[in-house]
Amino acid sequence: MPLADATIDYAATTFVILCASLVLLMTVPALALFYGGMTRAKSVLNMMMMSFGAAGLVGVIYVLYGYSMSFGTENIAGIIANPFEKFGLAGTDGLVNPFGYDGYGDIPELALVAFQMTFAIITVALISGAIADRVKFGTWMVFAALWVTLAYFPMAHMVWGGGLLSAADGGLSAKLFGATDGKADVVPIDFAGGTVVHINAGMAGLVLALIVGVRLGFGKVAMRPHNVPLTMIGAGMLWVGWFGFNAGSELAADGTAALVWVNTTAATAAAMLGWLIVEKLRDGHATSVGAASGVVAGLVAITPACGALSPLGSIILGIFAGAFCALAVGLKYRFGYDDSLDVVGVHLVAGLWGTVGAGLLSTTTGLFYGGGFQQTLLQIVVALVTMVVSGVVTLVLGLLLKATMGWRIDKDAETAGIDQFVHAESAYDLTAGSGGRFAGAFAEAGVSKPSAPSITEGASA
Repeated sequence: MPLADATIDYAATTFVILCASLVLLMTVPALALFYGGMTRAKSVLNMMMMSFGAAGLVGVIYVLYGYSMSFGTENIAGIIANPFEKFGLAGTDGLVNPFGYDGYGDIPELALVAFQMTFAIITVALISGAIADRVKFGTWMVFAALWVTLAYFPMAHMVWGGGLLSAADGGLSAKLFGATDGKADVVPIDFAGGTVVHINAGMAGLVLALIVGVRLGFGKVAMRPHNVPLTMIGAGMLWVGWFGFNAGSELAADGTAALVWVNTTAATAAAMLGWLIVEKLRDGHATSVGAASGVVAGLVAITPACGALSPLGSIILGIFAGAFCALAVGLKYRFGYDDSLDVVGVHLVAGLWGTVGAGLLSTTTGLFYGGGFQQTLLQIVVALVTMVVSGVVTLVLGLLLKATMGWRIDKDAETAGIDQFVHAESAYDLTAGSGGRFAGAFAEAGVSKPSAPSITEGASA
């Protein structure tokens, strides 16, 4: 809508820009701190660089063609929009009213661009936790560029841009359950990205972990978080930033945004308690890492459902999310895949539960509220389609890059520390003088001690 033909809603515009800033904060530095603290000391910089690298790369790609491919008006087979329609953000200097609010909600289209850009950034960054400690940074960056193009942008269009997984007349829901006046009779529920972000990233993490293979010593050597306070700080920042993620998806400061804020907090708090209860019953200890992980599990689970549930329903969703994820993170040891930082156990599992749980607990169409099976069935179908799309795209890209660039750093570099050998840096100056006690790690690896300050795994040794 041209600026001359509409009046800007300054309150909604301010709200969206602030929320976009909060979502960017979720990646840099919040996710970088959360993931960085959970790795070993010799890998922390590389882990944080994977988040920063994703932010830089996707930020450029989104301006070039990502927004156009996700939200352009030319719908191509319900899968993507024309990437050249708004290439370089051409024609985005006007106003939009994304949800057609009556009397308010006209915001600059560039504010919508800013908000959606941050979603693309964090989705890519989330995947990196599944392959920590062992992959080439260059291969990761090439994968990130290809994956955001072939997996994220199509999913964003299919769910939010009027494509196959939306409420559009030509979408999957309309084909299954019918449509009235151009809109599906049963509307898929994904308020802020359970499918587009979390199932998408979680499934990609699982496939990549299988392709890349396990870390040296996986299952035999303790690989503990080297800095739990960093992880807890990161989790706390994610919780705060997530209000931009969830409430911001309303794109207006109204009653729904307020409900979403409350639901997000209620589910997150309950999930943390659910995780800690499982830990206490199973292991005899409620841990700090468990509390931080429970927070993220709750945030992930409530993301698709936050606009459809009551606060009480959000507590129910959250406590089960925490319990499910606390149990799921141990599956990697049973099945032998090295999901280093539990992207699968948290984002995939909680994303699936939140998406299906929305069909059970929606106050308007949920099964537990007398809405019948249709909404729950649709949620299951949408979740499965997301897993297939993400899994197939990631498998093809992962195998292609394995055959060309290669994923793994060499064994000497992995043993002595990916930070030093890939980035020529170390996070901590922990030398112990001439011939200090940390030289053994390099001797064990059969390599010379680097000239830069040597590193130790500390608690993770």
